[in-house]
Amino acid sequence: MTQTSDRVPGIAAAIVVHKGRVLMVRRLVSEGELSWQFPAGKIEAGETPLQAAVRETREETGLSVVAVRLLGDRIHPKTGRRLFYVACAAQTGEAQVAAPDEVAELAWVSPAEIPAYVPYGIFEPVQAYLDGASLG
Repeated sequence: MTQTSDRVPGIAAAIVVHKGRVLMVRRLVSEGELSWQFPAGKIEAGETPLQAAVRETREETGLSVVAVRLLGDRIHPKTGRRLFYVACAAQTGEAQVAAPDEVAELAWVSPAEIPAYVPYGIFEPVQAYLDGASLG
């Protein structure tokens, strides 16, 4: 699975773990119950989910990351969109709101705090990755 071929572009979400914390962004406009989420956005034509996750993280937060691996994909139960989850490692830069027209704020949260930000639960492969990630 390298690219999306659906007419409606898929969404790539970056799961960025750094110094024991996970990067979350709060959307300026909530998508239903979705307010806080991982940096994410539409996969552009000719782009892989991994490339899109890296690009979206940079565009939304100013943080340069490298894609580590695809954790999985699904049709999101709240939005009906195909969502690809990509594990990413922080490289350079300081995370900040870099797209104020899309992102209201961001936070580095501990895995234990994620349910307060995402009360409807996390996709199981992402949770398994966070449970096994080096968070120390």
